[in-house]
This record gives sequence, C-alpha cells and structure tokens, in this order.
Amino acid sequence: MQLGINLGYWGAGMDADNLAVAQEADRLGYAVCWAAEAYGSDAATVLTWVAAQTERIGVGSAIFQIPARQPAMTAMTAATLDSLSGGRFRLGLGVSGPQVSEGWYGVKFDKPLARTREYVEIIRKAMTRERLTHDGEHWTLPLPGGPGKPIKLTVHPQREHIPLYIAAIGPKNLEQTGEIADGALLIFPSADHLEDTAVTYLRAGREKAGKTLDGFDICPTVPLAVGDDKDVTALADTFRPYTALYVGGMGSRKQNFYNQLAGRMGYEREAAEIQDKYLSGDKQGAAAAVPHDLIDSTTLLGSVDRIADRMKAYAAAGVTTLTLAPAGFTLDERLASLRAGTEALERAGLA
Repeated sequence: MQLGINLGYWGAGMDADNLAVAQEADRLGYAVCWAAEAYGSDAATVLTWVAAQTERIGVGSAIFQIPARQPAMTAMTAATLDSLSGGRFRLGLGVSGPQVSEGWYGVKFDKPLARTREYVEIIRKAMTRERLTHDGEHWTLPLPGGPGKPIKLTVHPQREHIPLYIAAIGPKNLEQTGEIADGALLIFPSADHLEDTAVTYLRAGREKAGKTLDGFDICPTVPLAVGDDKDVTALADTFRPYTALYVGGMGSRKQNFYNQLAGRMGYEREAAEIQDKYLSGDKQGAAAAVPHDLIDSTTLLGSVDRIADRMKAYAAAGVTTLTLAPAGFTLDERLASLRAGTEALERAGLA
C-alpha cells in the first residue's frame, strides 16, 4: 500500500505551508499529492505550481469537476500537466453536487452516471490523438450542420494512458467507476465497512469490463491526527465539524451522498439527526451529534502504533493508495504528521 497526501483547497491562508507539505511528502517518498476544487481555487493551477517545485511525487486532481469543463478541455489540461510534470499526473474526475453544478456552473445536475461515462469516453479518445468525434446524449462532436470538423489533440502527452480516477460514493457510481476508470477516489472510508460500501461494487464493475481489481487503485482520503492513545477522543473531536459538514450539509435533504453513506455504515438514525440540526442552522449541535465511532473508524487517530494497526486494516480491506489529510494548526505539526504516516506504514510492514 502506498501513501498519498491531500492538500485540500488552496487559498485558505496556508498556501506557503501547503507547498512545504507537498515538498516534504515528495522527500519522504509519498506516491501522490492531490489537490481539490469546489468554488474557490482550481486544481489545475495548484497542481502546476506543486509539480514545478517537486521532483518525484505524482500530482493528481481530486477532483476536476465535470460540470466545470468541456471534456476536450480536460483532455488538453491532462495532456499538458502530464507533459510539464514529466509523466506524473493523475486525472481525478467527479460530478460535484447539485448546488455547485447548478448554482456555480449553471449546469443541470441530471443523469450524472451517463454524463460521466460520456465524459470519460471523450477524454480517452482525445488522448489517443485520433480525430475527435462523438455522438452521444450529452455531447456531439463536431456539432452537426456547422463549420466544425474533427480535430485531434496537438500536444503529445508524456504517456498515452494517463491514470484516470473517479470520485465515487453511491453503489451505481462505484460500479461504473470500476468498469470505466483506473482508480476510485473515496471519502469517509471505514476499513470495517469498505467491502460492503465500496469494494463489492467496484469489483462488479471490473467484472463487467472483463477485468479484476488487480491494478485498480482504491484510493480513500483519511484525516490523520497523531497523539497519545489516551487522547483519541479529543483527537476525534477535532474532526466533528468536518464530518458534520459533509454528513449534514453537503447536498440537499434528499440528495446528500455522504449522509447516505453514513446510513449504509449503520448510522442512519444519527445521520438524519446530524442533517436535521445542520440544515436548521445548528452547526454546533450537528457536530455534537456525530458519533465518536463514526469519526474514529474513518480517520487515523492516536499513536504511530495505533495508526499502523489501522493501516493494516485498510490494506486488508483492499486499499492500494491511502491518502492522508494531516491535521495541524502549524506547519511543523503537519510535517510531523507526514513523517508519522511514513513511520506507521513501515511499522505496519506495508512500505
């Protein structure tokens, strides 16, 4: 199992620190550095900045939002980043959510699975540098009856096949991800529930494509907080607002994928309470309603030995790249967490 690092969103006042974290992860031998985007910093610019100032670590989008870019533009960006980074780019895609898709980009959030499938098909074809044509429900290339003609990508990517990941939570999306992608980006992963909530659907998708999970990258993001084992409860409490935001506030009452995931892990009643409180404006109450066990099972908390044991459980559950999101109020604390992650991987015998 490899380790990754997730820098989250740029522009939150820690930009210089984020670069230092990426450089330390590069020095420690982490496999990949991911950057996110929502409606603030864009991931492509951040990854270019990081790639220019690191040497070996992969750089990945977690995620490029599908409603934000036409698929041919995403292919251009992927080819350019792969070339500039010397073949280190990983393309992570996701549909985002209804509020961002429709409120920020003005793109109707409908038929996300079909839209994702077409998007990937167009990118794959563009990356082969064939003349690009596509006749689908969501995109037609070139547009009929006009001056458009089939065009091929002029940039020569460092690699013809750039690893493509999809952020997936729901069963149907996970199955399709297994079928059409090279890896899955997961969030709130519990090693105890990973088979039932994710791996079984990914495996079914691979089988549909005539493949196995061999070579498929299962890549969850896991918050990390290092400390004394007797302080695990306090460490978990630092992630209460984060968990409450996703389970309670990411999406509408009827369409919150993270809330549904918590339900599939056995926290259906608690997830409903968190959402009720969060959507009513009681964010503090929502955070207080998050069960300790939900946080503890979806994070890495405590001593290096305790974290090593959890890493073993993730590896046994099928995780191939464990992406860490280290907590810390200072740069020194975040760097120490990175080093603890490497030490834990070694103690677990997974390095």
